Amino acid sequence: MAQGNLTRESDVREAYSAHASELYGFALRSLEDPGLAEEAVQDTFLRAWRAGDRFDPQIGSLRTWLFAILRNVVIDVGRARASRAVPTGTVPDTGHEPLEEMLLSWQVEEALRRIGDQHRRVLVETYLRGRPYAEVASELGVPEGTVKSRVYYGLRALRNALEEMGYDD
Repeated sequence: MAQGNLTRESDVREAYSAHASELYGFALRSLEDPGLAEEAVQDTFLRAWRAGDRFDPQIGSLRTWLFAILRNVVIDVGRARASRAVPTGTVPDTGHEPLEEMLLSWQVEEALRRIGDQHRRVLVETYLRGRPYAEVASELGVPEGTVKSRVYYGLRALRNALEEMGYDD
């Protein structure tokens, strides 16, 4: 593939071969419809091809760039679904998280995988499980200040990982 360029058909084919199945898995989990997931992946590669000259490997990997495009495609599909009129007398399914919350959850989960084990562990224990710093410190056998420091640097690393994945507030 040409450095920083995704405008040739062969480059798109190479990118498709390398990343389509993973993108499809994400789209399928997000949209819960195989046909829509296939369309979302195709639209992702079409958009990537059209904007191929804007891909910059110095900013992030091709995989990250494609997932950022797919995220936008999935949001567009979700919004299109939500804008369809609900027939009179029916109640929309509210048992699922809103699509954007689900996408954010996936991004945070992926970003957590990308940071160091020590930082991930304290973030999971303090933020996700709501455990006090002192309790986590005791369990890990480190001073409470070490846990606080790991939380601080873990949050910074998490934010950097999310930015690399194309997340913007």
